[in-house]
Amino acid sequence: MDDASLEDLLQRFGFSDKEVDTYLTILELGEAKASTIANEAGVSKRYVYSIAETLEERGFVGVNDHAVPTTIRANPPQEVLDKLTGDIDQMRPALETRFSRAAPRSERFEVVKSRVTVLKRLAELIERANAEIALAIPYRLLDEVAADLRAAVDRGVLVVLLVSGVDTDSRFEFDGVASVVRAWEQPMPTMVTVDKNVGLVAPNEILTKPDSNTQAIIFAQEQIGPVLVGSFLGNYLPMGTEVYTAPPSDLPRTYQHFRHAVFQATLHLRAGNDVRARVSGEPLRDGVETTELAGNIVETRQGLIHPETNEFPVEMTLILETSDSRYSVGGYGAFVEDFGATTTELLPDE
Repeated sequence: MDDASLEDLLQRFGFSDKEVDTYLTILELGEAKASTIANEAGVSKRYVYSIAETLEERGFVGVNDHAVPTTIRANPPQEVLDKLTGDIDQMRPALETRFSRAAPRSERFEVVKSRVTVLKRLAELIERANAEIALAIPYRLLDEVAADLRAAVDRGVLVVLLVSGVDTDSRFEFDGVASVVRAWEQPMPTMVTVDKNVGLVAPNEILTKPDSNTQAIIFAQEQIGPVLVGSFLGNYLPMGTEVYTAPPSDLPRTYQHFRHAVFQATLHLRAGNDVRARVSGEPLRDGVETTELAGNIVETRQGLIHPETNEFPVEMTLILETSDSRYSVGGYGAFVEDFGATTTELLPDE
């Protein structure tokens, strides 16, 4: 490898031109005083001391500051490579985990023509959920995805489930399958949104009629997901009768997904538990200047569980009473509240 190729590779590791020249000089000298390195590399002695600290932290050199004068020694190349490889190996699990959980960022649509493929894709979408699943499905097909829903609930996902085509007077067993379940006697399309950015919509016929010519659509687009969630919460969920609600989760617990935080706060308040919240985010009204609020939750506004207290379908709000005032707190995209939360911690009032 020629010098130009080596310099290019070092720059890929974040070295500037001056850092490359200084490090290559140290390599060639093996060990030398800062003044010698400065003269050979064409940089100042002060710069050599500064870059030597950075190179030492990254494992490229050793600084012998016990000697008089101080000398800087290039670490053996194999030792440097072993450290770089070790750092990369340590990074790999975290990178792979984040990559596997990430929803696709590119716009994508898929047309599905068979019942089998619809159910397969439905299970795949549920499996990838990190925060929220909003699902409407015929009751008789629930067993097809029940195990996937249980796994989602176990990993802390908010699961809002609407089962259709079923007598609401029937006995149901939904424990562990969802956070809240409503039932509706009428047939309706199967739809799911996962984390508000990927989802599926399937006409009822594709799942009920073997010879149906209808098609389902799977999408991966962040602009469509919230619209479908809003339609689900505003047009379909209110038609159902609440047949199951999970018990409140143990506190303290931190939520990145605000709807889940409001849901849990509502469960605790209705169970007679006093709850506090600590929220981080941004002020949305004049006079609110802090990026953090902490206080008692005195009220919630929501439409997931009966009785509904929201004024419009997607309203999810915490009313927080702090030491100096009372604030309304919304989540991402909030526009009617005083404060928009990005992180919400719920704590028992002790």
